[in-house]
Amino acid sequence: MCKHFNTTGLCFPDEHYMVNIDGRLEEIKGMVDRGEYFAVNRARQYGKTTTLNRLAEKLSGEYIVFLISFEGIEDAVYENAASFCQRFCRLLYRFLRYNERMTDGISESLKEELRRVQSDNAVNLEDLSDLISELCGQSEKPVVIMIDEVDQAGNQKIFLSFLGMLRRKFLSRKTEPTFHSVVLAGVYDINNLKLKVRPMEEHQYNSPWNIAAEFLVDMNFSIQDIAGMLTDYEHDHHTGMDIMKISGLIYDYTSGYPFLVSRLCQILDENLLGKEGFPDLAAVWTKDGVTKAVKKLLAESNTLFDDLVKKLNDFPELRQAVYAILFKGEKISYSAYNHVFHLGIMFGFIKEEHENIVIANRIFETQLYNLFISEELLDSAMYKSASMDKDRNMFIRDGRLDMEQVLVRFTETFTDIYSDAEERFIEENGRRFFLLYLKPIINGAGNYYIEAQTRNRRRTDVIIDYCGEQFVCELKIWHGEEYNRRGEDQLLRYLEDYHLTTGYMLSFNFNKKKKTGVRKIRIGERTIIEAVV
Repeated sequence: MCKHFNTTGLCFPDEHYMVNIDGRLEEIKGMVDRGEYFAVNRARQYGKTTTLNRLAEKLSGEYIVFLISFEGIEDAVYENAASFCQRFCRLLYRFLRYNERMTDGISESLKEELRRVQSDNAVNLEDLSDLISELCGQSEKPVVIMIDEVDQAGNQKIFLSFLGMLRRKFLSRKTEPTFHSVVLAGVYDINNLKLKVRPMEEHQYNSPWNIAAEFLVDMNFSIQDIAGMLTDYEHDHHTGMDIMKISGLIYDYTSGYPFLVSRLCQILDENLLGKEGFPDLAAVWTKDGVTKAVKKLLAESNTLFDDLVKKLNDFPELRQAVYAILFKGEKISYSAYNHVFHLGIMFGFIKEEHENIVIANRIFETQLYNLFISEELLDSAMYKSASMDKDRNMFIRDGRLDMEQVLVRFTETFTDIYSDAEERFIEENGRRFFLLYLKPIINGAGNYYIEAQTRNRRRTDVIIDYCGEQFVCELKIWHGEEYNRRGEDQLLRYLEDYHLTTGYMLSFNFNKKKKTGVRKIRIGERTIIEAVV
């Protein structure tokens, strides 16, 4: 069977192209070896389940391992202690029936007891505690239990009581046999039990899981990780790709978010071959191919993007913070005690970087820009104007984007509509107006992203990809000639980085004596086309 990229369910090294996670497994095994209880809390589609399954295999020689999941457990199971204990024992019994190698060393009498408890309507948590002690005390090797998908149980009282029981046994482990290590996995932060935090509800901070060790293993994929996976792919397909270059491009867009990395590779492998401009895999695995794959990814509906939208709707404060970062250029300092930041990081949409909150990666950032802009399209005069201009084919000449003409028409349209607007209004909305104007022009053949290093209230850089050609456009608020010169110098550096000869600037100038319009500035061998509104 040919290997392929997988973005649904478990990944297996003999079936799928995968990042080598052996180093991460060694780190996690070290925590297990130390007898630590901990939680693997990462965002959705971050490889948690695959990691647990690989870890179970790795531990099975030294430990008796149970790997169970709470996924799909109906709410009725959590209504009382008996139903929860019955289901818990059923999960253990089912696992040992089908995974004898991992559970070898458990006596037949204990197996029978697990089977019996499944139908005991009088069983309670103390009975379960005694059964755990028997199981761990009589087994030939230390017992490790891993529980995946604990999110559903997170706001259930019986689950909190179950964690409390494990905590008590952990503290008494020198005198009362118990699990050598307990590993929980899910999205929500079980360490502090801010679990299943719902809007308008009081948050829970007191945790029976405060015995847990901090889980610091980096599960993001590095450029080297991606390169290792692509090396495996190249060995099979001989595309001639520049592995490090393509790995770097994929990382630039994803920041190593596992699902996004795998999905981009999957699109490159399965969805571009034979399409216009990509006659073979050699043409696919190029910068143009990655750009096209990004565009396809952003255009699709998938469970990760659906969850992003849902979380923003569920948590208005998180939505406001994301909007402020994107469109107002606000620099928001990180605080570990800010509940909104905690939610965003937990869901994987934002991250802490240099003590500030930033969007987690370019894919999410562009998707968020598209989401917010799409909500304003019908009511946006800028969008309507660009749509009408697009019909007259003003911006696309011989299949190429005429970026200078985009700035010329934007300047005219913006001046007509917003010439009398207040300064603060334009400062907060200028970049949004430009993206609203740009969106219908490049839609269908192009894409854009924001350069994170320059995203602030005063300036930002928009990188535009259109049919394989890139444009760098700096958006800034006018703050005098000296500041303008620094902006030009920065733009020139970007042009050098992107190997371009022409750059673009859009200046929002509130000087009453300003001269609006578009001009060309020649600096050495490069040209800057600057629009002033």
